[in-house]
Amino acid sequence: MIDIKINKVEKSRIDSVDFKNLVFGKEFSDHMFIAEFDGHTWGNFRIQPYGPIPLSPSLSCMHYGQAIFEGLKAYRSVNNEVQIFRPLDNMRRMNESAERMCMATVPEEVFMEGIKTLCRLDEAWVSSENDCSLYLRPFLIASDDSLGVKPSSNYIFMIYGCAVGAYYTNPLNVKIETEYVRACQGGVGEAKTAGNYAAAMYATQLAQKEGFNQVLWTDAVEHKYLEELGTSNVFVLSGKTLITPDTHGTVLKGVTRDSVIKLAKQAGFNVEERPISVDELFHLDQQGKLDEVFATGTAATVTSIEALNYQGRSILIAEKENSLSGFLKNQLENIKRSKVEDLFGWNLKVVSEVSEMVN
Repeated sequence: MIDIKINKVEKSRIDSVDFKNLVFGKEFSDHMFIAEFDGHTWGNFRIQPYGPIPLSPSLSCMHYGQAIFEGLKAYRSVNNEVQIFRPLDNMRRMNESAERMCMATVPEEVFMEGIKTLCRLDEAWVSSENDCSLYLRPFLIASDDSLGVKPSSNYIFMIYGCAVGAYYTNPLNVKIETEYVRACQGGVGEAKTAGNYAAAMYATQLAQKEGFNQVLWTDAVEHKYLEELGTSNVFVLSGKTLITPDTHGTVLKGVTRDSVIKLAKQAGFNVEERPISVDELFHLDQQGKLDEVFATGTAATVTSIEALNYQGRSILIAEKENSLSGFLKNQLENIKRSKVEDLFGWNLKVVSEVSEMVN
């Protein structure tokens, strides 16, 4: 166990929050967890009121891009318990990103004790409203106070929470990107690093001006093979076969992606992790064998795609009553809220402060 110093807010802001009308990414919970790495050891563990922190203008993350983050959620179960969905998997992926970006890795006890303690303090922010959860944002930044292109020796690790509703409320209209590139072989596409998202913004903005919700990235060499959307992984359903691009260095290893693969296999679907070309997508559509295309991610959960556009050619996908994407979304939601048995052991229950005092 690590020793976390706790400084609670004098008055919570929760009474000012309308949980029935949440705007994604705007309602931050009361506290944040902070830990620091001094080049040798992790320490100075603390939880304090959410708010600004003093930073030097020469902080290396601001100049040389050593910044990574994760996204996961805590849910209110049908038993009125707070539980975090697959936190260990996010911790492992974060440390894979840290290694790729030449950053200090975060010890398991620091990540897990920090996130559990934060959720205990801010458990009132975990709403039982439909589609609501506490989005948790762990992030790690280089904190050397000096200039010079080299891996930092010092790091700051933080976690804060944000009360959220649904990220997408309607099926997506997506542009298949053929000019700009998100990631290339040998690059950092598989790392959840801040620069990847900055690199994606320009093409996404152009697509949104054309009326699309998102872009679907293709490979950097030929613009021939599907990779992922700006905020999520992509799946293609044809009959009983579910196809998703393999993670080969340019595609993020989504935790929701992995959950969907496991649930689809459990439901009897054949899942193929392999390259899928734009030509194959259009060929399936022409044969009447393209049943569904959908996106998966922590924020997006499972969101259907209703239209794809590739260089002026379109694929329109009719929404089905008994869709696989709908089934998977409901199944995930039921597991996260303990409406059905958690056969995979994905949920981590958070013991509340009240329960600890009683025990």
